[in-house]
Amino acid sequence: MLIAGDIGGTNTRMALYELQGEQLVQLVAKNYPSREYGNLTEIAAHFKALAQQQVRAAALTQAVFGLAGPVDRLRGECITTNLPWHVKATELKSVLGIDAVYLLNDVESISYGVLHLGTEDVVALNRNPEAQQADSKGNKVLIAPGTGLGEAILVYDWQDNLYHISATEGGHADFAPRNQFEMGLLRHLHDKFWDDSFGHISYERVISGQGIGHIYDYLKESFSISENPQVAMQLQQAKPDKRAAIISEAATRHQSELCMTTMTTFVSILGAEAGNMALKTLAYGGVYLGGGIPPKIIEKLEDGSFMAAFVNKGRFANVMARIPVYVIVRDEPGLFGAACYAQFHAAQG
Repeated sequence: MLIAGDIGGTNTRMALYELQGEQLVQLVAKNYPSREYGNLTEIAAHFKALAQQQVRAAALTQAVFGLAGPVDRLRGECITTNLPWHVKATELKSVLGIDAVYLLNDVESISYGVLHLGTEDVVALNRNPEAQQADSKGNKVLIAPGTGLGEAILVYDWQDNLYHISATEGGHADFAPRNQFEMGLLRHLHDKFWDDSFGHISYERVISGQGIGHIYDYLKESFSISENPQVAMQLQQAKPDKRAAIISEAATRHQSELCMTTMTTFVSILGAEAGNMALKTLAYGGVYLGGGIPPKIIEKLEDGSFMAAFVNKGRFANVMARIPVYVIVRDEPGLFGAACYAQFHAAQG
């Protein structure tokens, strides 16, 4: 049996799986609010006890954790990006009582799951007839906005007939505004974060949960857009990590013009950056939107603003129009991906 973990800035999801032939069967699962714990070992110890209580014969063989942050494979360590945690594989091995503990970047973990998604696990955004069938051996990319912004590249190896997955920190690359409106957003964020980052504004500052709040604030301060007083009061009273959900819900219900404009801006910039990734990799195998936000805003992603920005690459617009784009709607894709990695590792012997 194996433990899979998906460690995010807001929630940590843990599950116990059993390998039954080629099938992964989930036996126990639990969510933990990440910020209520001092480190991952506390959660791992609690979940191990819970799993052994519910499944008496739970003999662990390995554990895989997908973490939001850069993973040092040589040291088996990760300093998480949006949590004050220093995760060490050695400490997890001690707590879990097993030697086979693997740390993955969270988008790397999801990427292993991408390779095993079925048609029921995704929603297609690119309706171009030429983009309905992904190249089964084409490069793929994953872009995952949630608490932060994760990005990964999946490159097919024609010699070994498998995909090599590369986690990146592309979410921290420079935000590139496309017009005067977005230049204003950049200036707004530049002023806001000068003391923290000396003017460096990344895509994560814009297309993430925090980014939705930043876009809303920019629009509110810079333009005369109608604001719903009730929504404004909710946002004023909300914790910072709850603002994105309030804005998104108000936009979906057409309760606030300001929130609707915020989400249109968010989706357009997300489409542009997804297009950047696709162009850099020629991702004919598909572009996959993961993370906590895309599955919750599918209606907005389908209204055309995402794809318009995605394909708007000048002379390469025709190339972009042929690249499949999917939203991952499978429950707990990070957990599933971590378990898929364990399955892959077991198969490699």
